[in-house]
Amino acid sequence: MKRILFLLFLAPSAFAQKHIDQAFEQDYSKKNYAPEGIEMRQMAMDRNQNVRVLTNQGVMLPTHSEFLFPGSFSPDTRYRTSAPKKIQYLSTVEDQLIFADETHLFSQAWAGRLFLPLPIKDIKALAAASKEDHLISDGQTLIHISSAGKKTIPSTGKILQILHRDKQYYVLKENSLEKWNGKTLQKIQSGKGFRCFEIHKGQVIIGTPEGLLINQVAKKDLPSIDITSLRSIGKKLWVGTTEGAYSIDAKGKINYYYGERWIPSQEVIQIEPGPEESVLILTKKGLANICFKKMTLKEKAEFFQKQVRSRHIRNGFNATLYGIKNGDLSTGYLGDSDNDGLWTSMYLGAEAFRYAVTQEKDAFENVMESLEAMERLYTVHHLPGFPARSFERSGFKNILADPERWQSSPDPEWDWKATTSSDEAIGHMFVYGVIAELIPELRKRATVLMDTLMSHIVKNDWYLIDHDGKPTQWGRWNPKYVNGFPTNVGDRKLNSSNIISMLQTAYKFTGKEIYKEKALHLLYKEGYLENLMRPMKEIGATPDGGDAYAQMLSEAWNHSDDEMYFLGYWGLYRYALNEDLKQKFKVSIIDHWDAERPEKDGLWNLMTAITGVKEFDLEEAIWYLQEHPLDLIQWEIKNSHRQDIRKMAPNFRKQSIQEVLPPDERPVQRHNANMFNLDKANGNYELSAGDIWLLPYWLGRYLGVISD
Repeated sequence: MKRILFLLFLAPSAFAQKHIDQAFEQDYSKKNYAPEGIEMRQMAMDRNQNVRVLTNQGVMLPTHSEFLFPGSFSPDTRYRTSAPKKIQYLSTVEDQLIFADETHLFSQAWAGRLFLPLPIKDIKALAAASKEDHLISDGQTLIHISSAGKKTIPSTGKILQILHRDKQYYVLKENSLEKWNGKTLQKIQSGKGFRCFEIHKGQVIIGTPEGLLINQVAKKDLPSIDITSLRSIGKKLWVGTTEGAYSIDAKGKINYYYGERWIPSQEVIQIEPGPEESVLILTKKGLANICFKKMTLKEKAEFFQKQVRSRHIRNGFNATLYGIKNGDLSTGYLGDSDNDGLWTSMYLGAEAFRYAVTQEKDAFENVMESLEAMERLYTVHHLPGFPARSFERSGFKNILADPERWQSSPDPEWDWKATTSSDEAIGHMFVYGVIAELIPELRKRATVLMDTLMSHIVKNDWYLIDHDGKPTQWGRWNPKYVNGFPTNVGDRKLNSSNIISMLQTAYKFTGKEIYKEKALHLLYKEGYLENLMRPMKEIGATPDGGDAYAQMLSEAWNHSDDEMYFLGYWGLYRYALNEDLKQKFKVSIIDHWDAERPEKDGLWNLMTAITGVKEFDLEEAIWYLQEHPLDLIQWEIKNSHRQDIRKMAPNFRKQSIQEVLPPDERPVQRHNANMFNLDKANGNYELSAGDIWLLPYWLGRYLGVISD
């Protein structure tokens, strides 16, 4: 009973906004890569959802593939009598597979009765009204074959595509779209550079190298205008290009599928409906199956929980899986990071919120495991109160990141990483506060850690003192350092905000008056209250002629600062020394959140909710959580070429476009990155969902703004 009362006391009683967790449509990709030397040409699927792919080496079957575990192809030997045939065209009629070799059009369906001699070789285009009615072409000649016989249709110009739609045959040529009425071809649209076409919701849509023609009206505000294929599937028009594929729904919303997160290669050959309402995308290097699954946020959290636990825990740290070869997760290794303590603090916070909400034993055990790693950061060396960045077994400095930062531990089995920064410190204090507040069983251990860290900082004149006896580059909160910056330099505001949050957290749980006294001194005697209350609109570049270091720090907005601010807001607001300060801090938090709203970052919005403010963009936070891809591999991503996004002139905040792209169309990023980044090279690593997704989700669950 005491436990229940404790949670009720801590949790916010009511919010004007609350998201009821209902199933949404989650998309993901299953891929098949073509072996070297195999050239993809066509694909088709029959009524039994059997998929066949025509290649330069015959008809092939996609081998078994699953999400994140791609398959390949093998020769189609299902029918021994068909395997030796030189198939040159593959299609479907009445949802059954049909094939054309050099002499016949045939099928295994209908007891094999479809076996028509072909009057032309090298079929380039084919469509059918039924199994008895076909229109074929070798690119020049157009012939109708039916039960009544065959008929050559007078035609001029290169024939690219034939479709049968709404009981009507259409023929696409390079400079025209024509309709066959059973007797003659009738031109219905002229132009140039035609490549492909589709009839979608009564509209004639033609793909060109310069975009779409929709009922003869040009449309170029598209992700890629170099169109290679079109397909109407359900309520969406699917578009294949030389730079990926995208769908356009009835409201004009575009979903862009670029890069190996979605498809094996960028040049799309064909798009067709796939099994179980999925979409098949054939590319130069293989086949993608874009799947759509109904999923709740709770189910997505369970998926990401397995991702973290199965391949992202290193010595208790929340780690990145590096060195992945061609997306094969079995080839990666768990790497160290400058910010092992920070990323682990954020994941640890997620698990602490999860435990507070669910009381699940697994969550508690996860907290214990990562908390032990955090504790060891303070004991793996000989420096009192100093948190190492990370630790690893000795003898591997030559393969670790930043080997020059690694130091030998008193225990010869281990090395530890020095030069700890301020973002590590604020991450530590954030999660120690969360654990102390929400998990009574661990309050003492968390309190010891926060006291250990803050004692070091206070005793060392507001610095983190490294192994060499000198302050680390970023672990600096001393008034001479902080107030030495011009007022418009972000570090002056940031460091003031962070150190007050840290001192308040330490005072809240240790009860030591020194932390309160020091906080009040910094706030009112050293100007830290004025610093942290400075509006975000005043933060900008240092004028020419100013201090070179200050100019370097203020060349552009540093998005790592946002992460440090918002993690610090937990202790700044919840553990404010008095109500007057609490209300002031609320104003500062909301001012910062307002500046960050264009990024639609789920963590920023949900952390703002701790102030009890009525509006904190909950819908955008849910959008962030729902739209985030399940695949967290850092594939190559490119958006800078897109013509459907409105670009902005270079600016201090590095906002490249007017509206941020969905998370599943941009690079996978932690919260310390610019959400307006458009492009990213292939990184061959997988990030952990622990800090990226699970922290905002479980924070929202704990605050009660996301339902079970």
